[in-house]
Amino acid sequence: MRIAHFSDLHYSAKNLQEADRCFTHAVDRAIALNVDVAVVSGDATDHALDLHAPAVARLAANIRRLADHCPVLMLQGTFSHEPPGTLSMFRLLGGRFAVHVADRIAQVALQSDGRWVASDDWRFTEFPEGMAVLFSCIPTVNKAVVAATVGACDAAQAVGEQLALLLEGLAASNQKALAQNIPTVGVSHGTVFGCLSEHGVPMAGFDHEFTTGALFAALAQAFMLGHIHRHQAWQIPSTSPGAALQCIAYPGSIGRFHYGEEGDKGFLLWEFEGGVVRHTLVPTPARRTVDIVFDGKPDMDALRLAIEREGVTDACVRVRWTIADEDRHEVDRGAIQRLLEGAAEVRLEGRVVPVVRTRAAGISQLASLADKVRVWAKAMEAKPQPLLACLQTLTSQTPQDIADQTLCAAAVHAEPPVAVIPLTATAAPQPELVCE
Repeated sequence: MRIAHFSDLHYSAKNLQEADRCFTHAVDRAIALNVDVAVVSGDATDHALDLHAPAVARLAANIRRLADHCPVLMLQGTFSHEPPGTLSMFRLLGGRFAVHVADRIAQVALQSDGRWVASDDWRFTEFPEGMAVLFSCIPTVNKAVVAATVGACDAAQAVGEQLALLLEGLAASNQKALAQNIPTVGVSHGTVFGCLSEHGVPMAGFDHEFTTGALFAALAQAFMLGHIHRHQAWQIPSTSPGAALQCIAYPGSIGRFHYGEEGDKGFLLWEFEGGVVRHTLVPTPARRTVDIVFDGKPDMDALRLAIEREGVTDACVRVRWTIADEDRHEVDRGAIQRLLEGAAEVRLEGRVVPVVRTRAAGISQLASLADKVRVWAKAMEAKPQPLLACLQTLTSQTPQDIADQTLCAAAVHAEPPVAVIPLTATAAPQPELVCE
């Protein structure tokens, strides 16, 4: 038994070129590998699409090609990507084999003749005759429904607890099927605690749907997951080389839709034989992205070296920098664009650090300038005495007297009077005084 496992196709107008190129290649490879079943584990679309959108036509064409080769199972993904009902049209494609849309918690049997039979309840009480593969389908859980039942504060934890009980409840069916040498597969869409995002960030929190322990407790040979765009797997190994008794895996997204994504893109080829399972990542021609980051103003010489080192021809390049507000005009975006003429896409992202002014609340309501200086100094955590001394000197002496005293003090190498300590004697430059 060979199963092609695709996920996170994200068809949309924005992603159409990348998604269609990669998925078309994946479908070609799956047909060439003569797979017996195809599974799409959620997020076939990126958002709600109009029926006349080109992305819908291209996605439907590739699903129909799969359905002309083998049975296809499509799982409901994240509601923001696939609003409920989005997948219903794929039931009507009318290929050589049927497309089963799993939009409720249920078990589905694939018959030897390629037909799909779904359980009436959340699992089978009796297996249908002629079952070749047993699928346990858990589409995206509507957390709003859970929150309405148990309360918003307890919803995240309740989802994980209820899913763990559900998975444990599927174990008996999977054991029974395995005893009859029938492959058992779980299909779901969600986040496993501790998995890595496509940017290498560990996903740890109380609002994630699964743990590896809960998934293994279902006793399915393979658990095919979607939602995370990075390929990764966990397994209980077998004595057979390269095989596992149980395996959980994300194929990752079919293409590279964001900058900074790590790892290869593709789909998984699952093979079931003799009570063990193997999976292999089959790569797709995903686009190559390059990030060039500067802490300050972009250095054109360093940019040239990075271009030579990375080889940006036909790559998607993002240049990022951080610069002070007063220096923003010094960045030559046109020159950067010219250096990256061979790139397939260029994105320039400059972060401007604004000038920060600290305000002293109520300072404008004070009667004397000395009081205002004291309030300002307190807000800035500065010593007010030197400032007040300078203020006293400025208000009681003429500029010529102040200059004469300073020059005389310098001439005799004496310490200047306290009254003429310059403002630069404070511990650090102070922001300007702003009166409200």
